[in-house]
Amino acid sequence: MEVPIEQILQDFAVIMIIASIMTLIFYRLKQPIVIGFIVAGIIIGPHTPPFSLIHNSDVLNLFAEMGVILLLFTVGMEFPIQKLRKIGRKAMIIASSEAFGTLAIGFFTAQTLGLGFYDSLFIALAISVTSTVIVMRVLGELNMMKEESATLILGTAIIEDILIISLLAIFQSSGVSGDISINEIVISIVITIGFIAGVLIVGSKIVPKLIDVVARTNQHDVLIVAAVGVAFGFAFISFQLGISVAAGAFFAGVLIAESRSHAVTSVLATPVKDIFAALFFVSVGALMDFKLIPMFIVPALILIGVSIGAKFLTVYLSSRLQKISNMTSARTAVGLSSSGGEIALVVAKGGIDVGAASAFILPMIGTMTIITTFISPYVIKYGWKFTERLRKDQKNIDNSS
Repeated sequence: MEVPIEQILQDFAVIMIIASIMTLIFYRLKQPIVIGFIVAGIIIGPHTPPFSLIHNSDVLNLFAEMGVILLLFTVGMEFPIQKLRKIGRKAMIIASSEAFGTLAIGFFTAQTLGLGFYDSLFIALAISVTSTVIVMRVLGELNMMKEESATLILGTAIIEDILIISLLAIFQSSGVSGDISINEIVISIVITIGFIAGVLIVGSKIVPKLIDVVARTNQHDVLIVAAVGVAFGFAFISFQLGISVAAGAFFAGVLIAESRSHAVTSVLATPVKDIFAALFFVSVGALMDFKLIPMFIVPALILIGVSIGAKFLTVYLSSRLQKISNMTSARTAVGLSSSGGEIALVVAKGGIDVGAASAFILPMIGTMTIITTFISPYVIKYGWKFTERLRKDQKNIDNSS
């Protein structure tokens, strides 16, 4: 059914006006801006009485998906290939430890709570995810993107997204057929490696040169259109391959970071990214249905605690085993354990779509995502301050001894 243009314009106007008012309030209160976006979503959402201020939630979801793509694209521009190579091995070890460790602990916990095998499996997979979008946004607001731990967090989160999406395909296949298919495992691994290899080997020889050719026109409008086209092109390719669109957009940014004009492109892309990133967080708030929270609050809180604990433990230990400093290991663990992710909802829906998981896991994961989205800015902010205090205390003890 065709959506009237006046409804789209009205919805967009409502979203941006309410979001700007709430973010101004939260800025004055010296609270994370992302929480202001979420509160704005709650105010305009269909679940907040007396009525919804939004006519069509599909339009909001579309804007949100674009927000994810553009946000990860601009983040990718901060990480050229050489920088990724530097953290690649470390991030791979941390991501694997976190994903599989949290998956195992989460599955055992869900089984203990009396959930079925496949319900436990998909819930465990969902709580293994860290929201790259939310964590990067919070680190950006706190001016922490230059930290070594921020680089590790991003690299780990991107690899983790790829691992989780690959495991989702495997679990969906096993849920339909009744057993885990080795063919699905092999295919997922080959597709993922092929995509990354294609980006880093082939794409790095073509995309940066094309962007530099466009940049030589000195037409900023042409340059930003070309850059955004690359972002959505790679997001589409990754989607078609069954990989997260966030990963595709991120690697598009990585390729543009290899161009000589990447600094100008990054500046031009930032305002566009900010608009659609705001829409993403507003949509998270709009999806909140407070009537469902009491029903799932106890198991959700238990699983949130397990998720945070398992992630912190696996990330911290795997970091320290690689001789990463105590400070960086702790901050990386705090960042990666702080938030569930938007991909968690994709995982829950994926299990339901193939009939492997029960319908109730979607609102349960939704409740967990809502709670962790709210608390993650505070966990990161105060967690990093706590690690800084520990570092100073240790320095004082060393100086006095």
